[in-house]
Amino acid sequence: MAGRVSGKTALITGGAGGLGRSMAWMLAREGARVAITDVDGEAARALAAEIDAEIKGAAFGFDHDVTDEDQWADVVARAAAAMGGLSVLVNNAGVGGDLVFVEGDTAANWDRQYQINLRSVMFGCKHAMHYLRDAAPASIVNISSIAALAAGPGMGAYNATKAGVWMYTKTIALEAARNEWNVRCNSVHPVFIKTPILDPFVDKAGGDEAVAHQKLARGIPLKRIGEPDDVAYCVLYLASDESKFVTGSEFKIDGGMTAQ
Repeated sequence: MAGRVSGKTALITGGAGGLGRSMAWMLAREGARVAITDVDGEAARALAAEIDAEIKGAAFGFDHDVTDEDQWADVVARAAAAMGGLSVLVNNAGVGGDLVFVEGDTAANWDRQYQINLRSVMFGCKHAMHYLRDAAPASIVNISSIAALAAGPGMGAYNATKAGVWMYTKTIALEAARNEWNVRCNSVHPVFIKTPILDPFVDKAGGDEAVAHQKLARGIPLKRIGEPDDVAYCVLYLASDESKFVTGSEFKIDGGMTAQ
């Protein structure tokens, strides 16, 4: 039986762990070939080998610093060559930062988050676009955050960069639509998800993960935090042709948080 993304070829940045790992497995199990890129290239190749052991020829791993434009051009070309084209780009790589208020904020904090969270998305769209156009119908999925839509104090750089991803997504969606490229572009906005990005909250709770997660869930109507697959299922839908009339939209994976 064909999967939901059978025949698709996807590149996932920051793909070796957390959300990226779930996305890679889900897309592969639904029929796609996946290029897993990560600044930890060894981990990317290890995950690709795991997937390939279950689904022969489905996964490839690459070293990739998303802040380096030259690496973007090289990785996209090599991934497309390995997979026989590129029809899905998932800009997933991202970082958080320490809770820091305006008078104690630094240029270094802003520069790091800007380069990884936002500028890398531009590099990805820029260097992948002609491959995506050649493989159309194609899809770009940009992983933003609920922090783009509901600001929190002490998170200026994170809020701003993730909001930038949200608006940049709409720009690319409109450019592609008006040029009739048949390349869709949408953003995904998760709230707290059980990934290593929550480790600082666990540390503040004395290493007690259950306590940390319970505290984080207090502001979420469903009273729990999310699982990586909750985000991966949304990416699967956006990568598939099921979403062929969806572009320039934002998808909230937030347990009802922004409905309040």
